[in-house]
Amino acid sequence: MKKILILSAFCSSILLASSEVEDLKMQLLQQSEMIKALTQRLDKLEEEKSPYSENIASSGFDTSMMQGTQTANASFSQNAYLPDIALIINSSAVGRNIDNVDYSAYSTPGFIDTDPNKEIPFNPDRGFNLNYAEVAMYSAVDPYFDAFAIFHMRAADFEIDEAYVSTRDLPYGLKVKAGKFKSAFGRYNEKHQHAWEFSEQPIVYSGFFGPEGLSDPGVQLQWVAPTDTYLMLGVEAMQGTNEQSFAYAKTNNLYNTYVKSSVDVTEDTSVLAGISYIHGKNLEGNTDIYAADLTVQTQLDSYRSLAWQSEYMYRNREQNIKTARQDGMYTQLVYDINQNYSMGARYDILMKNNLGDKNLDMYTAMVEYKPFEFSRLRLEYSLDKSKYYGGEQKDVQQLMLELNIAVGAHGAHSY
Repeated sequence: MKKILILSAFCSSILLASSEVEDLKMQLLQQSEMIKALTQRLDKLEEEKSPYSENIASSGFDTSMMQGTQTANASFSQNAYLPDIALIINSSAVGRNIDNVDYSAYSTPGFIDTDPNKEIPFNPDRGFNLNYAEVAMYSAVDPYFDAFAIFHMRAADFEIDEAYVSTRDLPYGLKVKAGKFKSAFGRYNEKHQHAWEFSEQPIVYSGFFGPEGLSDPGVQLQWVAPTDTYLMLGVEAMQGTNEQSFAYAKTNNLYNTYVKSSVDVTEDTSVLAGISYIHGKNLEGNTDIYAADLTVQTQLDSYRSLAWQSEYMYRNREQNIKTARQDGMYTQLVYDINQNYSMGARYDILMKNNLGDKNLDMYTAMVEYKPFEFSRLRLEYSLDKSKYYGGEQKDVQQLMLELNIAVGAHGAHSY
């Protein structure tokens, strides 16, 4: 009897184990069918969302002809339809020995006229300033184009700072940009304010191009030579709306050409150089501007570096039957002390100016603290001798504390 009971229990356990195995098999089969159905549904949704599918379906195009193109552009990802978005906030606290009303009415003989209503976009007020909130967007459009847009928002206005497309993979080292963009003229113009080494731009740039530089609708073509040494040639055709030097409204009038190169002198030291020439029309004649720049940067260790940068600019501007022959330059030295701290000094001068006083200059010194990569505090002092008030030159002393915050995906600026 005991043996019979033991045998019965053994047989029952075998039957139960077999039943559990069958249940597990059934569950796995059901899950497999569910995953297959979900995968098919996801593929269908992706096809419905794809703009290519919509365009091709509506045109009746034979998709089999696109297989070669799809293979050649396999590196392109649909994830690129989600644009990178960045937000930059720039504010400052300013102490200045000129009050706000007088400061807005300054002039620089031969360069900037007296206008109490002139736009001063950065740090206009003695006290506190919210200079701008900048929204930057970037996305790959398709395997052939990238799109960029940068918007500036201030208390009183909203503007499109840049909005353009650029090609991705043209042969022979060529690249095309079209839309509204900052000209690659010179060394400083292409950078945005939050990427400047100092809180204010060189006075030769503000004198020739105004406070926001040279930015216009147009088209740009660049060619990078297939050499070990970096060599880039560029040409631009732009509308020419800049009031400081051009502003001939009847048609597009601005043409720019430049050559830029860099060479590694040693493993730690690089030299960058460039020359630029721009021609355009103003309301009374032609304007020609020439520029040459030189930058030497040496890396002292992982975080410490020293950069010396200088740029010279010369302008011939036909004006009131007389040609304004003017030039100016700046030279600056910036020392990155470590990962968090840097300091620098810059000297600006307007030298030749046959429409007014010569040798108008400015001295600037700054100390910068970056607690992390996306935040920056900069303390800057400047002594500006280039401004006139009521026809009289006055020294403007200014102490500024600037805060810059960046969040989101923001591409690197030009080196």
